Amino acid sequence: MNFAETLATLPTVDHLAALELLDGDTIVARIENKPGQAGSLRLYHALFQEFGAIDAIAADRGLVLYREHTADALTHPGKHPNIDRLSAIKAEGKALAIRLIAA
Repeated sequence: MNFAETLATLPTVDHLAALELLDGDTIVARIENKPGQAGSLRLYHALFQEFGAIDAIAADRGLVLYREHTADALTHPGKHPNIDRLSAIKAEGKALAIRLIAA
């Protein structure tokens, strides 16, 4: 299964405009429901539904769900910032909270 096929199995995010990743009260990233980010929004939202936050375990699951894009991100750091973030969370063992922004 490739990323597009995996993405089709995840819950939809039509009800969201964005989600924010929080380190305490600080917003460290915002993923919006727009072309180029909608797939990552859907994946991060699914991780939030399953794990309640993005910790090392959720990050590891996310790296698996990104499929072929994970290998590309590891080969080309900076090309896939949402995957890079998951790799860093997994490596550092840090957790980020998620705030959902309704559409």
